Amino acid sequence: MAATFAAASALWPIYRSTEFVVLVVVAFAFGVLVAVSGAVFRWPAWLVGLVTIAVFLLAGVPLAIPGEAINRFLPSAQGLLDLVRATALSWKQLVTIVLPVGSYQALLVPALILVLLSTVAGLSIALRARVGELAALAPVALFIAGIGLGPTTATTPIESGLGLFVVLLFWLLWLRSVRLHGIVRLVSQQSRRTIESAADRRLGAARRLVSAALIIAVAIAAGTVAAIALPVGVPRDVLRARVQQPFDPRAFPSPLSAFRGYLQPGAADQALLEVSGLPPGGRLRIATLDSYDGIVYSVGSGTVASASGSFTRLPDRLDQSAVGGEQVSLAVTVDGYDGVWVPGAGSLERITFTGPTAVARSDSFFYNDNSGTAAVLTGLTRGDRYTSVAVMPREPASLATLQPGTAVLPALEVVPDDLDQVLARHVRPGDPPGVQLQAMLAGLKTDGYISHGIGADEPVSRSGHGADRIGQLFTDQPMLGDAEQYSVAAALLARRLGFPARVVVGFAPRVPRGSGSVTVTGSDVSAWIEVQSADGRWVTVDPNPAVRDIPAKQPDKPTVVSRPQSVVPPAVPDTAEQRDPAPPERTIEDPPAPLDPLLALLLAAATVAGWTLLGLAVLAAPFLLIIGAKARRRRLRRTLTTPLDRIRGGWREFADAALDYGIDVPAGATRIEVAETVGGPGTLDFASVVDRAVFAPDRPGTVEADTVWASVTEMRAGLAAGKKRRTRLAALVSLRSLGRYAGGTSVLRSVRGKGGSAT
Repeated sequence: MAATFAAASALWPIYRSTEFVVLVVVAFAFGVLVAVSGAVFRWPAWLVGLVTIAVFLLAGVPLAIPGEAINRFLPSAQGLLDLVRATALSWKQLVTIVLPVGSYQALLVPALILVLLSTVAGLSIALRARVGELAALAPVALFIAGIGLGPTTATTPIESGLGLFVVLLFWLLWLRSVRLHGIVRLVSQQSRRTIESAADRRLGAARRLVSAALIIAVAIAAGTVAAIALPVGVPRDVLRARVQQPFDPRAFPSPLSAFRGYLQPGAADQALLEVSGLPPGGRLRIATLDSYDGIVYSVGSGTVASASGSFTRLPDRLDQSAVGGEQVSLAVTVDGYDGVWVPGAGSLERITFTGPTAVARSDSFFYNDNSGTAAVLTGLTRGDRYTSVAVMPREPASLATLQPGTAVLPALEVVPDDLDQVLARHVRPGDPPGVQLQAMLAGLKTDGYISHGIGADEPVSRSGHGADRIGQLFTDQPMLGDAEQYSVAAALLARRLGFPARVVVGFAPRVPRGSGSVTVTGSDVSAWIEVQSADGRWVTVDPNPAVRDIPAKQPDKPTVVSRPQSVVPPAVPDTAEQRDPAPPERTIEDPPAPLDPLLALLLAAATVAGWTLLGLAVLAAPFLLIIGAKARRRRLRRTLTTPLDRIRGGWREFADAALDYGIDVPAGATRIEVAETVGGPGTLDFASVVDRAVFAPDRPGTVEADTVWASVTEMRAGLAAGKKRRTRLAALVSLRSLGRYAGGTSVLRSVRGKGGSAT
């Protein structure tokens, strides 16, 4: 449990929500239930897998997609469909979205899969596998997955990795200690020679395994200290740094800002696109804009919920049958046009790029079905060709019948001050919303005149569509502007009337009737608006006035300003002596006084000492765990139930101490042979005492067991006598005795199979 929770903490920077904590706890509980049931009832691996999948389907919706659960506890049909879909698709979305994600959509599904699988796999291996140590790989894999799916900045606490390392190392040592204790208890019934012979055959492999684990532990500890003392400032190389991010429209300038550029001399007559298949009166959309900050109208916004700012790769085909309209097929050849925006018409069903750049354009194509805007990250250049199939929605018979839709658009941050005055001039209160919309558009077309401000014979018309420019459009007499200003003004006025409205930038070429082929030039650039009706459709509305003669500008009415009367203050009498004025109150706080040099030195020394002690503690942790494991083993041997088992445990403690001091005991040697190999005073007598206690017809008592353990203490002290301190420390942390019975379960099985006895 501790290892799973420590590993799951690596996923916390991704979610940072209460739903994630609940998911980890419940998924771990379900995983334990499945793994324990499989071990108790001896389920085959395929059955454990099927039960795990069933648990995932039953608990997946309430845990990972709580918004689609019935009464918060039961999966719904739509929830199950999204759960299955998210099993394959949510991984890519998770590494291409801004963190943290909380419980957004189905992005908790990867966390559920990782926690559930790691729990079931790890616990099943620990309970059923021959080499239970492999179970440690499950939480390690979970921890690595959390880092790989996480942010590019190291936000995972270093304590998580350190805690996981300590827990796993302690568990591995405890597992080996339990195996060793089980073997010691079986010695009273089995043959000692057979056990030692089987154990010695495994001793080399176990020793190498434990030594490798110790080396890895020291390396991780050293890396942890280095990460704490010297944090890395560069971004981490994780999956989200490798995966290509989705198209972000906010990274590119608004196409409406370049509106006047298409109309400049030399650009107005330039051929941009060759289009065939466009119906008469049809328009080519460059981009749909729905976010206005008072300076520029742009595509999408910084919020996750902004549907117009979320671009995805286009599948083989989009189903646009719900749009209801006429299907059109366009063939486009790019000439002088360039940029990331892909011109198109209607709601796109499919698009096919051709020519030498087809693969590059297809791989970088993104589409937003909500706004009908398409883009390629690599940008379009001269010679690119593509064909698209789309559905052109039907236009309503009259705007007067429209009712406002329910689409949620990014909030307007800044709006011109004269919106209400303009509406008051053209809209009558109490009229239906559609009638008010129609009256507002008619007023703009009546009062407005088209002027790009480019030609020598055109009145001055400033470009731009910020709040100040739209305010100038409303106050100028006559009202002068072009599609850039009129589209933004109409969108803002429509939104004030309650209609969801957005600006569309594109081309409105004159398509000859009977011929669907046309050359689009810069002079065909235009901008219009779309308003959403109550049935969810976006209706195209052209707010631009007709081109006509512009009347002379009316002079501004002078404003009479009355000058206020001046009041002469009374004279200040001279005083022979004036007091110094009081010093003004200080409005800026004085900086804090610097620390005393001695105190600053002590604090710096304490900081260095603290980090040093922490590093030493991390480095010493593996050795302390080894010493603790040996002390626990010695206590278990000394507190066995029967005196005979305690005597056998005492001999085993002495033999292990000799092994830790580097004395090689021959395989299958008797106690007398071991004593002769070890040497030293009293070892032969000690071996004889143990043999008599084991093979005597009378069972030994507590006094004999206490005497043997007193001798064990003396023998261990004799082994350490005369040795250098370095040798004694090496024996204290030696892993030779801990690895003596590695794989002890299989050894015991072989002993039982042969039916031998052990001393």
